[in-house]
Amino acid sequence: MAGGRRAGLATAAGVALGQATWTLLTSAGVVALLVAFEPGFTALRLIGGAYLCVLGVQALWAALRPRDGTGSIAPQKSAPLRPMIAFRRGLISNLSNPKMVAFFPSLLPQFIPADHSAPWLLPLLGVVFSAMTLLWLSGYTLVIVRIGHYLQRSVIRRAMEGVLGAVLIGLGARLALERR
Repeated sequence: MAGGRRAGLATAAGVALGQATWTLLTSAGVVALLVAFEPGFTALRLIGGAYLCVLGVQALWAALRPRDGTGSIAPQKSAPLRPMIAFRRGLISNLSNPKMVAFFPSLLPQFIPADHSAPWLLPLLGVVFSAMTLLWLSGYTLVIVRIGHYLQRSVIRRAMEGVLGAVLIGLGARLALERR
């Protein structure tokens, strides 16, 4: 909602590219090395948790931002979210998510038949998964943009930002404090 349809679609593309990157890293065996290298995995987990907390604090600030004299939320001084920034946020949030490190090497190989040794099958499966994510998030974006005028109401927007901020901070803290 911060940047409209273009920013939402750019975020979806960033997330999908992050998943495609994790797919290629899994196929090349790099993810297995990262999972085995405890300090690297811990660093990724802490970075991902901190990033989620930063996004959560930003959302909470948006929910608690002072109102103007009419009772509406005081207008933001920043410009709407540009698609390139939205793309970068989607990509960073996916690449800094240690759950993706665990997801791709543990789940995707289960869908490859045991008697199948084609090295292209895992990357293909990951690209299909990334494409499905892109379609899902794009559809979600289009629905949210369509009902956006309802969601932009001051009370609803503040409530959504507050809940989102609390959830992101909670997830970030859990991620940072989680043990393997």
